[in-house]
Amino acid sequence: MSYLDRGRLTTFAAAAAGAALFLVLHLPLPLLLGPLAACLVAALSGIRMRDAGILGTFMRTFLGVAVGSSIQPATLGHIPDFALSLLFVPVFVLTIGGLGYPLFRRVLGFDHATAFYAAMPGGLQDMLIFGEEAGGNPRALSLIHATRVLFIVTLAPVIMTHVWSVDLTRPPGQPAADAPPLQIALMVASGFLGWKIAERAGLFGASILGPLILTAILSLAGLITMRPPAEIIWAAQFFIAIAVGSKYSGITWAELKRIVGAGLVHALLLGCLSLALIEVIHRSGIAPAREAFLAFLPGGQAEMVVIAIVAGADLAYVVSHHLLRIILVILLAPLAERWLR
Repeated sequence: MSYLDRGRLTTFAAAAAGAALFLVLHLPLPLLLGPLAACLVAALSGIRMRDAGILGTFMRTFLGVAVGSSIQPATLGHIPDFALSLLFVPVFVLTIGGLGYPLFRRVLGFDHATAFYAAMPGGLQDMLIFGEEAGGNPRALSLIHATRVLFIVTLAPVIMTHVWSVDLTRPPGQPAADAPPLQIALMVASGFLGWKIAERAGLFGASILGPLILTAILSLAGLITMRPPAEIIWAAQFFIAIAVGSKYSGITWAELKRIVGAGLVHALLLGCLSLALIEVIHRSGIAPAREAFLAFLPGGQAEMVVIAIVAGADLAYVVSHHLLRIILVILLAPLAERWLR
């Protein structure tokens, strides 16, 4: 089977049409939200889709490169300033799990393993693996987590545009034509090598965390001196949207009603909890409202990084909180699930 089979070509065509529509209408994050919306409509229309495979994974590496290139010696000096804010992350994870598990198990009627890993705000792929190993329903987990990410990634730009008047249509960097070829070559190499080294080492989130670490080293050494150009970040947004939107391929109306409906209820609960915590952090003077907003919304790590880049937020602050959340869930969730079982 060739890489560009019918399902993948259909997905690319739908995503491109959605992006074009959002661009024409001057809507925020057109290369992210446009393909997401189009893939969802295509799935609900019964059109079969496939994710972008290895190309999609490779494009995610540039988000790690973007974050790593933002880490300068001055950035490291500010990391201790995040300590108080980071203390809220374990509380946040426990609260989400403590409310989400009973919701899925007792109220919505899912089995134990599916309910537990559906409630965990970790990486989608990690929760699918853990949940399937524990005897959960991988299709339900995939749809619930995809719905959580879709809901939050759609809601966040609306709030940021209306509350902080953030322009999410501006380029997320300088044009590629203005970037030195050597810098682009170093970033591409850092993305690919960082991903493969982290993958070989068994590191979670290898496609983002590996490039992040390697690029940060090169940035601190003065070899990488810029972020990826706007065109690369736009392309990364496009493929991230496909990764989420294609999860709905083959969805039935029964799944839409029960599983996606459950995912929406949970996502709404998470949104309310997140906004309450963000308000506490902001009013306490611990962090600016915009940064806290992006750091504590439990969307996908890649998706929230994209929004943070476009919004011009403090990437070190935002990413450190999402990494801690995912690390805590990956390390502790399997232990907690066995204890509950």
